[in-house]
Amino acid sequence: MMNIPMPVLPYAPNALEPVISEQTISFHYGKHLQGYVNTINKLVEGTEFAGKSLEELVRTVPEGPMYNNAGQALNHKLYFLQFRSPRKDNAPMGRIAATIDANFGSFEAFKEQFAQAAISLFGSGWAWLSQDGSGKLVITKEPNGGNPSRSGLNPLMGIDVWEHAYYLDYQNRRADHVEAVWELIDWEVVESRMK
Repeated sequence: MMNIPMPVLPYAPNALEPVISEQTISFHYGKHLQGYVNTINKLVEGTEFAGKSLEELVRTVPEGPMYNNAGQALNHKLYFLQFRSPRKDNAPMGRIAATIDANFGSFEAFKEQFAQAAISLFGSGWAWLSQDGSGKLVITKEPNGGNPSRSGLNPLMGIDVWEHAYYLDYQNRRADHVEAVWELIDWEVVESRMK
């Protein structure tokens, strides 16, 4: 039984071009994410964790294969659902913009700090913008399949810096990928995740 479903993309597979190619979506969403979803469903079947939501699994399963696959399934769900077609000079508005300004000084300062976290993460992992319990925004680096909710944070936006996220389009140029992804962020979705 498949308790954890695949997220449905709210855009066509080629809608993120040229920032993320249809070929990358085919592999990243169609193969990598599908693999994580299939694996976590198999791993929890018949255990005390069967029937729990992805978010509950990430917070409660033990470290190891269950956590790695639940974390990656949740990370990719949040990742793929935060995008829309590229837009130059894409910037947040409203509550999320005001909160970013209050916490980082400006959107530009936030982008610099976030990009630094994404680029400096050694190996594979994620850079996240999250909210702590008081509503303050924080940037974290999570290795491998780590998700900020494991530490009690509320993840709002994440950038995948595993090579499978960008290698077909950018080869080894992680910084170029991170810079380009800003054009895709749907800030309304990010704001809707705020508490």
